[in-house]
Amino acid sequence: MTDRSQHEGSPDDPVFEGIYGPFTITARDRREVLGYRMALLGVALAQGGLLLQWANRGSQGLWPWLVLMAVGLGLALRWIHIYLRPLHRALQLFWLLGCAGGVALALQQGQGAMLDAVATDSRWIWAVGPFFAALAGVGFKEFFCFQRPEAIGVTLLLPVALLGRLVGLLDERTTFTLLAIEAALLLILTLRKFPMQAAADVGDKSVFAYLESQRPPSQA
Repeated sequence: MTDRSQHEGSPDDPVFEGIYGPFTITARDRREVLGYRMALLGVALAQGGLLLQWANRGSQGLWPWLVLMAVGLGLALRWIHIYLRPLHRALQLFWLLGCAGGVALALQQGQGAMLDAVATDSRWIWAVGPFFAALAGVGFKEFFCFQRPEAIGVTLLLPVALLGRLVGLLDERTTFTLLAIEAALLLILTLRKFPMQAAADVGDKSVFAYLESQRPPSQA
């Protein structure tokens, strides 16, 4: 969550009682929550489209899906609300490392052969794996907050598929199947979020304010 006072907002904003005092859900909060949900939906649709096109037409022309996934997850991690700042920063770092690994893969293999290179040489998973670690982290956050079964599916299937392939326990077809299931679960997860009130994704802003007040001045 971005740092802001729990008392900001207009008189018309709803007021909630938090652990450390009252707070409001502002128009800015609602915009950020909508942005987070839309960005995560973009990731889910891009991953599904990527796998579907790869299975039916091969690896050529997949780079728009990859760009959409990268941008979508980056924006989702910009607007996600996580109490612990170190965890938030860690997920953003994983996203950045994974994107950098994807760029290195594209430069080394060419954008048309990226997925085939990962499929045939599992060592490339080390390069792009942090991106999916960040996505799994989002799934864990969603499960921790809302106990949605599809969220734990996203959290578990990503590392099982990629690590299983990396160490040679899974073949290409099994890995693809697990990733396809994970993409479907991510889509279900994101679609189920839209009817929820924005306050559910924002969390207790008084906790954010309290944690911020406890930070040393040099880290604020």
